[in-house]
Amino acid sequence: MTGTPRPALRTALAYHQAWASHDLDQAMRYIADDIICDAPPGRLEGAEAYRAFMGPFVQILTAAKLIAAFGDETTALIMYDTETAPVKSAPGAEYVTVKDGKITYSRFIFDRVPFEAARKGSS
Repeated sequence: MTGTPRPALRTALAYHQAWASHDLDQAMRYIADDIICDAPPGRLEGAEAYRAFMGPFVQILTAAKLIAAFGDETTALIMYDTETAPVKSAPGAEYVTVKDGKITYSRFIFDRVPFEAARKGSS
């Protein structure tokens, strides 16, 4: 990546850095009150539902590595790999729409298979 990131990418990277650093309060500063998030568990509506979704994940997160990030004026895509207490590698990606420095929409994709395998292994 060269030059200054475009506005949506700047917001997506700041948001990612915040939650990857275990600072959910800071990450939520980049989330619009009326965010819509389509994630594997289903559609989430509003910042409160989004915080409830991200909170437990941030608590078990031990590391996050950014793989790629692309964006323009209004949209961005970030891909990363995370390490959590139960799972060594859990890749994910987020496609976001940004307006006025806030994420208004997120299409959140992550691999649930490692988590399901970890749950089965601990049963």
